[in-house]
Amino acid sequence: MEIIFTLENINIAAEQFLQCLQNKKVIALNGEMGAGKTTFIQAVCKTLQVNSNISSPTFSIINTYNTATNETLFHIDLYRLKSEAEAIQAGVEDCLYSGNICLVEWPEITPNLFPEDTLHCYLAVLEDGERKLVIS
Repeated sequence: MEIIFTLENINIAAEQFLQCLQNKKVIALNGEMGAGKTTFIQAVCKTLQVNSNISSPTFSIINTYNTATNETLFHIDLYRLKSEAEAIQAGVEDCLYSGNICLVEWPEITPNLFPEDTLHCYLAVLEDGERKLVIS
């Protein structure tokens, strides 16, 4: 499935995205630097009514949020990691297998850590500034 959106209608795209999850808990969000991965995840968190400040976990690696229904949500950014061992030490594997929603940026850094049923998504910027999210 593909979702084309602009920053102005990103919240609608986040709602459409959440309808596509089909009970998947681990979402690997691939995309080049500047594609809008963090911005999209912030919109998803807003749609899930996360009740705290949503920020990039580039330095903390893992941010933990609670939704309005008291579900735990992990926002993980693997960009700074150099190995799977480093990811395991940071607690990434524990999050991925926790049964909670995990939204992961830069999953290509540790591809072997992800559960088999991970939902892989690809975000790209189109020429006119729109974003295209491909869900596979």
